Amino acid sequence: MIDQLVVRLSELGQTMATAESLTGGLVAATVVDVPGSSKVLRGGLVVYATDLKHSLAGVDSGLLESEGPVSAAVAVSLAQGARSRCGADWGVATTGVAGPDSQNGLPVGTVFVAVCGPGVEEVRGLSLEGDRPTIRAATVQAALSLLLDSL
Repeated sequence: MIDQLVVRLSELGQTMATAESLTGGLVAATVVDVPGSSKVLRGGLVVYATDLKHSLAGVDSGLLESEGPVSAAVAVSLAQGARSRCGADWGVATTGVAGPDSQNGLPVGTVFVAVCGPGVEEVRGLSLEGDRPTIRAATVQAALSLLLDSL
C-alpha cells in the first residue's frame, strides 16, 4: 500500500508532508523506506508536545485549550499546518493516545488521523487496541491509507 501511495503521488506530480504526534515521525519514516519517496515527501513536523502543535504546526492555541491535543479538529489543523508549513500538496496528521495511560480522560487507543489536500479535508477517528508499538503502527497504516483513498 505504501508503494502504491508513493507511485500515485509521483504520477500526479504531487507532494506530501506530515505533522505527527503519537507516531513521532514514523509516518514520514515509513514513506522514506520506499524508493522514489524523495519525489513526493517534502518533510515533516514531529509535534509530540502540545505547545509545538501550536508553534510549529500552527494549530490555534484556543483550539488546543478547548479540545485538548487529541481531537478530530486538532488532527485536521495539524494536517493543514503540515501542508502549509512544508509547502506540500497534501498534509497528513496523527494525534492520539498510545498508552500506557489514558490522557485527558481519553482511553488508550483513541486516535485521529487526518489529511488535507486540493479540495479535500478528511479525518478518521479510531479506537485501537494493543500496546504502544501496535497502536503506533496501526495509526501509520490508517493515516497513509486515508491519504491514498483521498488521492
